[in-house]
Amino acid sequence: MKHYAVAELEITDPSWVQDYVTHVTPMVERHGGRYLARTPRVAQLEGDRPVAPLTLIIEWPSEEAARAFYESDEYRPFRERRAAGARNEFRLVAGEDVTGAAKVG
Repeated sequence: MKHYAVAELEITDPSWVQDYVTHVTPMVERHGGRYLARTPRVAQLEGDRPVAPLTLIIEWPSEEAARAFYESDEYRPFRERRAAGARNEFRLVAGEDVTGAAKVG
């Protein structure tokens, strides 16, 4: 089942960003991930929680692929720099409809 990494970031120290994008983008692709969005353009349609300055969505072929990337030694130093240089919300969402009403993934 496909899974989706959804991250909301507020960058507090931009010194890590270019190196992260340069190295992590191909790293994600090597682990089977595909960027669907990396953008500040998010429209708030409902709710009161503030929209993060940057949102990203990565499609993964499986939960295992996503976790293997996230927990890899290769990604660890980049993850640590991102965590130190931004306020982050990072979630992994299963590509499923628990009601069974929609065809998903």
